[in-house]
Amino acid sequence: MTESTAPQSEHRTVLLRGGEVHSPADPFATAMVVERGHVAWVGSEGAADAFASGVDEVIDLEGALVTPAFTDAHVHTSSTGLALTGLDLSRARTLGDALALVRAHVCAHPAGRVVLGHGWDATRWPEQRPPSRAELDEAAAGRPVYLPRIDVHSAAVTTALLDLVPGVTAMAGYHPEGPLTGAAHHAVRAAAHDAVPPAQRAEAQRAALRHAASLGIGTVHECGGPDISDEEDFTGLLKLAAEQPGPRVFGYWAQQVTDEKDARRVRELGAVGAAGDLFVDGSLGSHTACLHEPYADAPHSGTAHLDAGQIAAHVAACTEAGLQAGFHAIGDAALTAVVDGIRAAAEKVGLTRVRAARHRVEHAEMLTPETVAAFAELGLTASVQPAFDAAWGGEEGMYAQRLGAARAATLNPYAALLRAGVPLAFGSDSPVTPLDPWGTVRAAAFHRTPEHRVSVRAGFTAHTRGGWRAVGRDDAGTLVPGAPADYAVWRTDELVVQAPDDRVARWSTDPRSGTPGLPDLSPGVDLPVCLRTVVLGQTVYVRPNE
Repeated sequence: MTESTAPQSEHRTVLLRGGEVHSPADPFATAMVVERGHVAWVGSEGAADAFASGVDEVIDLEGALVTPAFTDAHVHTSSTGLALTGLDLSRARTLGDALALVRAHVCAHPAGRVVLGHGWDATRWPEQRPPSRAELDEAAAGRPVYLPRIDVHSAAVTTALLDLVPGVTAMAGYHPEGPLTGAAHHAVRAAAHDAVPPAQRAEAQRAALRHAASLGIGTVHECGGPDISDEEDFTGLLKLAAEQPGPRVFGYWAQQVTDEKDARRVRELGAVGAAGDLFVDGSLGSHTACLHEPYADAPHSGTAHLDAGQIAAHVAACTEAGLQAGFHAIGDAALTAVVDGIRAAAEKVGLTRVRAARHRVEHAEMLTPETVAAFAELGLTASVQPAFDAAWGGEEGMYAQRLGAARAATLNPYAALLRAGVPLAFGSDSPVTPLDPWGTVRAAAFHRTPEHRVSVRAGFTAHTRGGWRAVGRDDAGTLVPGAPADYAVWRTDELVVQAPDDRVARWSTDPRSGTPGLPDLSPGVDLPVCLRTVVLGQTVYVRPNE
């Protein structure tokens, strides 16, 4: 890809030509004009000649694909950056591997700092168990260590870290040898994160946003809250993102709202909603997702943090204040509580107002036909993570271990949600699963349960326009005149149309259908490579040596 050497300026007019432009305005577009940070025109190569002499810059795409930039609708930015720059246990294949990685990290880094790690998953290890506290103490040589499980709903910690949290042994979720959950986990997480110097935290945030930009992600939804991070982390990230070139950040603050004063406080933090990880339950991997029936591999049904009454109060207060509400809910009992609570709020403030607020639910994994229908009725957005199914789905995966194969096969029913008219917004929950937008679309299109698969086009829409709709914006996430010029340029092979129904795919490839193609995301095929990412007309990433 080549470009002119015109000087950079905020209001440059740019012509991109000689490629493929994915746009509903023209399914055969090969060129696009960007002016004042917005798409000004999309069309054919021949028509592009009329613009060539009147622009500040011409970019020859050399056959590359231009798409809307991705939106990742669920990210923990600081934790993502700390995982990128810290101790990554996702590559550990055994318990011994994990302990060896801890030893090596401790030896390579100076004493005095809490050791932060991420990504272990004992269900992938032959030992099928997490490290004991004694094993971790030995590996860490007495250092404070915080190692959240891959789902970040439990954590293995050392005795030295526990010593920094007075009273932790009396808190709910404390276990003398095993990972901590619940209140005990939240307390040690706060202590570990409090020990991170501001400069290290800011660098982690920059690292995460740089990485996102390198993957064609133009916007992230930061999911913060008092049980996840802290106000300084949240406001610092929003300030950093506003002051430097990079992906946009929309912040959600997961704090219960009971009145206008609470709503005002959420707005003062810079949040667009009192949503995100406002926990109704926990996770399946940590046995804390709240179920109607007990786990297949544990004699209980998980943990409920909010009931229908509390959910109703939050949604009613947010709706009255004109604020978006939302919840983290994974188990079927948690999702029942969500829809019961939001329906009760609708009876109080009016269904039309609730629907107009576009309240959202994160994860929404263990849905039933009844809760899917309720999502459609209540106008809820499902903010979902297809990589969860890729990581833990299937007959031999963690979901089947926790729930049994029959219940596991009901999880993440994306096709049913789309058929019901429920808006989808795709995300990663990074660092739970990596930032990987094309991989996310692939995971939805090739879901481990075939009846839950969606077309690549539907998945792509959920990961672009869907994220904008989830923040109440219908004018973005697509390359049409007037839309913000948030786009990515990709090196990829031939464009195709992929759908679970072969009849749909065959018709969509007929030129008469006017369906623009997308990269082939079949398993085993190389994913597109990001060459450039642009946000509001400003380049925030260029692949080296391109």
